[in-house]
Amino acid sequence: MATMHPYLNFDGKAEEAFNHYKSVFGGEFTFFARMGDAPESDKLSEAEKNRVMHVALPINEHTILMASDCVPSAGHVLNEGNNMYINLQAESREDADRLFNGLSAGGTIEMPMADMFWGDYFGSFKDRFGIQWMVNFTNRR
Repeated sequence: MATMHPYLNFDGKAEEAFNHYKSVFGGEFTFFARMGDAPESDKLSEAEKNRVMHVALPINEHTILMASDCVPSAGHVLNEGNNMYINLQAESREDADRLFNGLSAGGTIEMPMADMFWGDYFGSFKDRFGIQWMVNFTNRR
């Protein structure tokens, strides 16, 4: 069975975003490298050398959140869109609220945390870095 790890792309904000995500989820980066660490990075501007080539933050024993910054001089263009959400399955209502409040700080709330007609406690938002999240707690009564 394959394991799925969300991979995010940023336009120069990967480090800021992942420091924020680390403050919410805890833990430490298992990998962090800058574009300047790559072969032939001497062709990049100083600003691009400082961009994140790859960062990995374990969320739990099964999931690693990963990302990189795009490199404009290589023709990379980031288009923030609504084609992806990261869905977090919380362990409790309290955990759901903690994740929702921490990650949505400075972002745009799409749907506040609330009990839904299908029986779950759910909310969604776009964080201040343009990443869309869903937080869900499945009530088992």
